[in-house]
Amino acid sequence: MAKPPAFRVTKAVVPAAGLGTRFLPATKATPKEMLPVVDKPSIQYVVEEAVAAGLTDVLLVTGRNKNTLENHFDRNWELEASLEAKGDHERLARVRATSVIADMHYTRQGDPKGLGHAVLCAARHVGQEPFAVLLGDDLIDARDELLTTMLGVRDRHGGSVVALMRVPRAQINLYGCAAVDDSGDDVAVRITDLVEKPAVEEAPSDLAVIGRYVLDPGVFDVLRDTAPGRGGEIQLTDALRSMAESGRHGPVHGVVFEGRRYDTGDRLDYLKAVVRLACDREDLGPEFRAWLQDYVGSEQSR
Repeated sequence: MAKPPAFRVTKAVVPAAGLGTRFLPATKATPKEMLPVVDKPSIQYVVEEAVAAGLTDVLLVTGRNKNTLENHFDRNWELEASLEAKGDHERLARVRATSVIADMHYTRQGDPKGLGHAVLCAARHVGQEPFAVLLGDDLIDARDELLTTMLGVRDRHGGSVVALMRVPRAQINLYGCAAVDDSGDDVAVRITDLVEKPAVEEAPSDLAVIGRYVLDPGVFDVLRDTAPGRGGEIQLTDALRSMAESGRHGPVHGVVFEGRRYDTGDRLDYLKAVVRLACDREDLGPEFRAWLQDYVGSEQSR
């Protein structure tokens, strides 16, 4: 039986240093993480997910021109005073909630050297504790407790845990891909190998790595020894592959996610995410769905 972990996971790391070039010119002066998904920036959904799973310490790994991320999770006294004077207590509560959502911290990734390097930038803050990594381009529906499940796997087995999702074979070259084996755990598989964006014919499975990880702090030592890989960047996938093969720092497990995931890193998928989340809102959904049905019907009748 695996030895119980020595630490409970309380820290989350959110890499947010990307340039967002796929959304230019919208991201020329606005970080892609601040693009609204209905009425909240995408980064807020990610932080809320971490907090809902019990993670109270959140580190954003940022880059140049990302000051608005810090401002979003800070107090805005002028706006709060204006809303209070108007008696708009509902919006006032929503604005104040973002400044007390978690214990927020920030560090800079000076050079864009890949996801592995972004995670390595968190080493001083994380120390020798296990931690979660949440990528801002992947939004997980709040009704699907993926991160909570992953933390449970870490509690039972130690080591590291990676979120996986089945994708069409033709698309596996867009993701990290996992080879897996039975783990004896009903909600987890044992990862035996990981390949970053393999050719379709060389992919070991149709299980793609998506943007949620629970990592043993030993990953920092492995990342420091990981040479640049695909794209000349330090790949987190390569470090996890080394850990899975060697068994250093515990096993690497995967949780196969079958719930609702929204990709906000692609323009078309971003639009789909906005529509799907708006349709599910109690305050917007009924009227928006009715309009959407009328609009689609009118377009089809042309």
